[in-house]
Amino acid sequence: MADRAAGQERALEPSDAFIDLPGRGDHGASLRLHYRDWGGNGQAILLLHGLSSSCRIWDFAAPQLATRFRVLALDQRGHGLSDVPESYSFPEVTGDVAEFARLLGVDRAVIAGHSWGAGVALQFAVDYAEMASAIVLVDGGMNEMSARMSWERAEQVMMPPRIDGVPLQTFLGFARQWPHVRDIWSPQLQESILSNFEIRDERVYRRLPIEKHMRVARAIFDQRVGELYPMIACPVLLVPALKEPSSDQEKAWQDARREGMAVALRLLPKVSVEPMEDTAHDVPILRPRELADAIARFVESAV
Repeated sequence: MADRAAGQERALEPSDAFIDLPGRGDHGASLRLHYRDWGGNGQAILLLHGLSSSCRIWDFAAPQLATRFRVLALDQRGHGLSDVPESYSFPEVTGDVAEFARLLGVDRAVIAGHSWGAGVALQFAVDYAEMASAIVLVDGGMNEMSARMSWERAEQVMMPPRIDGVPLQTFLGFARQWPHVRDIWSPQLQESILSNFEIRDERVYRRLPIEKHMRVARAIFDQRVGELYPMIACPVLLVPALKEPSSDQEKAWQDARREGMAVALRLLPKVSVEPMEDTAHDVPILRPRELADAIARFVESAV
């Protein structure tokens, strides 16, 4: 694969920062969020990660985008170095994004989300239409799970493995053999993966506990993307990951992805598509250069 370049982009270094969102935490407390500021000028692009991921998944595409745009990557509530509150509904999460942008003086932004982050971007474009210049849905926001399975089945599918307390070196040994990353493993990729966890006494612990992970999963299950599409006024770029399936489960997900993309293309008023062929789900890691170029072309032509 021509663009499997994770770990090769360090030309631009971000600054890490925290911001307090008044009243957005539990019981009216502030919610502290972490973000990476990649600098840059011009159109603001806000990058959102997926479930049980972090802003570090954008470390490989962000520096390329920052040569042309103003780029920020956010750790959403419960993820990365951000606070871990109790609630994870889409209105709460999009409210975080809106308040984050306002506090940083960003009036309008392109919201690019991967996986769950794509669903957040989609909901944001409805809830805060005046703040969304455009949205980019990277292998997410194109699948209505409730139309294909019960919550009981989805709960089984989306339940993460219980790894708390696994020795760090054991975890890394497994991680280095994951099929889609073993050929591109690098120190930077290791940093990105470990940002999803807390390391204590050389053991790995989830930053987002499983019960809260499943609250996000339930919100994803309940999201009715087909009802949101006709309400989106801004331009939308779809970036599906398309790969020949190697199992029945992968085939089912690929079929659902293609069906969802067809619905999105039919119902979204202003939509274009740039598929990532022969690519697994984690597009920002596996195809960073190609993804950054696709986003840049879209922004420069549509915004």
